Amino acid sequence: MPDHPLPPPEEVAGYFDRCSNWGRWGADDSAGTINLITPEKRRRAAALVRSGRTVSIAHPLNTVGGPGNWNPAQHWVRVGPTASVDYVGLLFHGYATTHVDALCHIFWQGQMYNGRPASEVTSLGARAGAVDAWKDGIVTRGVLIDIPRFRGADFVTLDAPVRGWELEAAAEAQGSPLEPGDAVLVYSGRSAFYAANPGSTPGVPPTPGLHADTVPVLKRHDAALLGWDMMDARPSGSELFDNAATAGGPVHVLAIVFAGMPLLDNANLDPLAQACRDEGRWEFLLTIAPLHIRGGTGSPVNPIAVF
Repeated sequence: MPDHPLPPPEEVAGYFDRCSNWGRWGADDSAGTINLITPEKRRRAAALVRSGRTVSIAHPLNTVGGPGNWNPAQHWVRVGPTASVDYVGLLFHGYATTHVDALCHIFWQGQMYNGRPASEVTSLGARAGAVDAWKDGIVTRGVLIDIPRFRGADFVTLDAPVRGWELEAAAEAQGSPLEPGDAVLVYSGRSAFYAANPGSTPGVPPTPGLHADTVPVLKRHDAALLGWDMMDARPSGSELFDNAATAGGPVHVLAIVFAGMPLLDNANLDPLAQACRDEGRWEFLLTIAPLHIRGGTGSPVNPIAVF
């Protein structure tokens, strides 16, 4: 956008230091920014419940392979004479299943969050930064940043990634300024984008989404979690990330590895955006209960927003 030019490469290179929380909660910390959710923060979040309306922001498990779902979930039911039981198997990282990324999920130059070596993650699980650091659940104030509403559009486009300044401006315009310990959910209109662009595939560049400069803004506001429907804008516009051998885009790297901030990937934010517009407010109680997977790199989840 003309009033907010993209940051130059030297500024992006400085994001590693600006976003870092290494050592903030001790050398052995694996919880990262979830430490920012205090008991008082949870009590204030609970006070946001007024109408009692609940909204799931998870996609149903997708057992049908296709674009963006290269590892479809397995679901079989065994039916006996007196009961039925389920088997579920899934590789939840990717662009199909709603899940939370643990801090051991992404590496940068051989390191993960808090400067721990990537070698601490093996086929037997992670010895640091694992999802069981959040076994007691993530309960806090959720804030939906409705970017299509802020822009007066249906969805975020390839030529205009979501910027850091927009997170602040949209939150203020909605009457829900960002506060420490928030779960910030960024709605970009994923389903509308792919309906209008049938040749595009989730996870295959070029893809719209968030620019790297969103992470310093989230760090400055002490956000506890980032949730999103579109994820990283790719290509990112920065050779530093586009030419690097990493499984994640710049937001994944900066948020997880440096800020220690969990990501709620593939959130189904269409129902939540509609509920926020119906309720006339963009803040709510958010609950996320990761599975207690010892050494796990993340977990499938069914987050619930309560108004």
